[in-house]
Amino acid sequence: MKQNDVKFTLPLLDAPRTLRVRFRKVGNLQYISHLDLQRTFSRVLVRAGLPLWYTKGFNPHIKMVFGMPLPVGSESECEFLDIRIEREMSEAEVMARLNAELTDELSVTAVYPAMRKFSEIAYAEYLYTVVTAGADEALADRVREALTTGPLTVVKKTKSGEKEVNILEALHRTDVRLENGAIVIEAVLAAGEGKYLSPEALITALREKTGILSGDPTVEHYRILRRRALLADGVSTFS
Repeated sequence: MKQNDVKFTLPLLDAPRTLRVRFRKVGNLQYISHLDLQRTFSRVLVRAGLPLWYTKGFNPHIKMVFGMPLPVGSESECEFLDIRIEREMSEAEVMARLNAELTDELSVTAVYPAMRKFSEIAYAEYLYTVVTAGADEALADRVREALTTGPLTVVKKTKSGEKEVNILEALHRTDVRLENGAIVIEAVLAAGEGKYLSPEALITALREKTGILSGDPTVEHYRILRRRALLADGVSTFS
């Protein structure tokens, strides 16, 4: 019996069950867009032979809801996707089937019943690793000062035109240190509806204010890794 046929032998649920898929997206896959990610998962979910629930109507499709889409150029250990299944299948088997179709750079780390709403996400925790010329304690101090004494501004495009915004208002907490010749920043940024701050905006503002990443682009580089999604208290992890 083919894997994709197994689902039809499973007991039918009284009502579709919503499962939350937590996955990582790292390495070269940081450069694929959210639309490409949606297309990828649409194919992966079908190939995995999951007992998926489809929308009704003229054009049925898999019900997928992503939480907190990741900007291109950032990596993450805490991406979320909600799916619905209509037949009995354990979370462990769902995870195993999905990972059989994925790679190390795009892999599922947990599957569990979806209990919280994505709207409860208020903050996201990021780890920045900045390899830049002149990275020393003095530069780390300048970055630390810029993140605490402001203003620290970026220009954002709005419906009415460009607007200068002080991003310190969207920083919940930060920590800066020098590590292995790089400036390492841990930052918790606003990620709630209407208060979202792109992780790239922090780099843009620091480049302007402190001069980081203003040297040879073939040598200097940085990495942005999203590590956790957080609730309104800025401490508790969203799951």
